[in-house]
Amino acid sequence: MRVVIAGGHGKIGLRLARLLAEREDHAVSLVRKPEHDADVIAVGAHPQRFDLESGTADELAGIVRGADAVVFAAGAGPNSGAARKDTVDRAAAALLADAAEQAGVRRYLMVSAIGVDRTELPTGQGEVWDAYVSAKQRADEDLRGRDLDWTIVRPGGLTDTSGTGRVTLAAQTEMGPVPREDVAAVLVALLDEPGTAHLSLDLVGGDLPIVQAVQEVQSAR
Repeated sequence: MRVVIAGGHGKIGLRLARLLAEREDHAVSLVRKPEHDADVIAVGAHPQRFDLESGTADELAGIVRGADAVVFAAGAGPNSGAARKDTVDRAAAALLADAAEQAGVRRYLMVSAIGVDRTELPTGQGEVWDAYVSAKQRADEDLRGRDLDWTIVRPGGLTDTSGTGRVTLAAQTEMGPVPREDVAAVLVALLDEPGTAHLSLDLVGGDLPIVQAVQEVQSAR
């Protein structure tokens, strides 16, 4: 399996690439800076230079063409301003979808955030927070409107603790933390289950083994 990861140098992207490499899949990790190459190579992935904020859909289509799936795991980061919440968390996600459509790559996994689809999610906590919520909402809505085999994963509070291999995965869950390592493992399991296309799923730590959790949401649809 060949998978193109947007946000390939991010914490989830690196973990996902490592898991794919361990089972001898081919991960192509999009990176902006040459100094990121070594980290990507170290986890067994192939670094591909591409700037999600300045590159074009045509250029990106040339990279993703022939892939089995694309994964959007990019983010502007906690220290970025409101403008980059839009250019990365929304516009870059749409750019990857445009490229996937042009290249004929149907499978698209989106890493979103828990709660952004809920009307009760608090706003008014500052310009950057409101921009982040809006960007995630709009990115998810855009993807749902496309003729792609998309799955949206909405993790809870991300941690760098070791993964447990057990999660709660459902259309809606209570807020809670989840290790990035487990998020990456869920993404791999979703790649193996094409029947999870067109599902939007909250993800937090829980009791079910990851493969079982993915199989259950597929069978319950």
